[in-house]
Amino acid sequence: MLNESPIFLSKIECPICKTVNEFETLRVGAYAENDRDTDFCPKDIVWRYPRYQAYNPLAFFCVTCDNCYYSREFTSKFKEWKQDNNFRAYRLKAVKALHLDKLAEADSIIRRLGESLDIVHHPNETAVVKLLLAIYDELLYDHPNHLDLGRFYLRIGWVFRSLEEGEDPNLQFLRGMMTELDGKYSVLGQRCHEINTHMTTFKEYVTRHFENERIAPELKLRLLPYQEKFDGQINQLNQSLQAVYAELDKTNALISDYRSTAVGGDGEEGTVAFGSNRSFNDFLFEIKKSWSGVVANEREALEKAIHHYKEAMEDSRTIQAGNQQIQASYLIAELSRRVGDYDGARQYFNNTIKYGQEFVYENRRDQARTALARKILELAIEQGKANLESRKVKA
Repeated sequence: MLNESPIFLSKIECPICKTVNEFETLRVGAYAENDRDTDFCPKDIVWRYPRYQAYNPLAFFCVTCDNCYYSREFTSKFKEWKQDNNFRAYRLKAVKALHLDKLAEADSIIRRLGESLDIVHHPNETAVVKLLLAIYDELLYDHPNHLDLGRFYLRIGWVFRSLEEGEDPNLQFLRGMMTELDGKYSVLGQRCHEINTHMTTFKEYVTRHFENERIAPELKLRLLPYQEKFDGQINQLNQSLQAVYAELDKTNALISDYRSTAVGGDGEEGTVAFGSNRSFNDFLFEIKKSWSGVVANEREALEKAIHHYKEAMEDSRTIQAGNQQIQASYLIAELSRRVGDYDGARQYFNNTIKYGQEFVYENRRDQARTALARKILELAIEQGKANLESRKVKA
């Protein structure tokens, strides 16, 4: 008789805080993939357990400690981390103190992300958050694995794609535009805050200037009117800055009103609250103010993936020649095409075809070894043609 759940629990001690966690693990055969997209994203996923049909399997791709929120890809290697001397001697030693220090910070990114996890009510959003936590921990290491970072961001892009399936493309576009608008407004607010900080510094300097004991009393008396003038001017500047802050508040209210009209406001269809936030996108945007590694939509995730795949390609120790190099080159090309960088995509499609043809020829007597390379070659040729057509349309 088929077990009623696709999940079983695995007990693993957290390398950072020593808490013994029971991590949810998917059973073999819990779901089937009927197809894959051109960037290898699983399509048409069918669960053998219908009540899990709304779950993206990537919700179980990473695991997060319940206590300290340390997060890693859930692999057999991680399960046996105590026997991994390299991990314990180098990575764990380098990351442990940094992770705990970051966790203890006021308004900690790790804690804000970790406390938002809710696989029951928000399984797919939780998949994104766990991947972001894994990325954050990977970036704490002196020599982060850019191949893993590229893989993680790519999977975040896949989750966003599944979240947006069936949504009006115009609404998807507007959500992306709203994210960019929010980002520009945030920068504007930060610049005003910087001006306020510089104003305070300037005022302190002016005060010290007129209180300098090295200035002779008779000269200080003659300069006294200027001190009053400076004080008056600084007060005027502060009043002007306060007026700017008031206008910024009005602008923020206008953006909120615009968002409600463009993509739906509180309680409207299509907007799902995420914890105390109006939506998952709002939650991500708030975190993004403190950490630039956060992505709020598929396009941003794919752009980050491209960056890290390129970094990995430049490091011969990270990506091996052969199938891995061909696949990474193809992904850079295909993801570049998807974000509209058609020239960059053409370069990497050409490189992929070149690498692939050379590898297949050199290993032509080993069909098993070249199977993946031949499949990627076919994709590169097909998607390369699609990229040229898109480039012509853009031109």
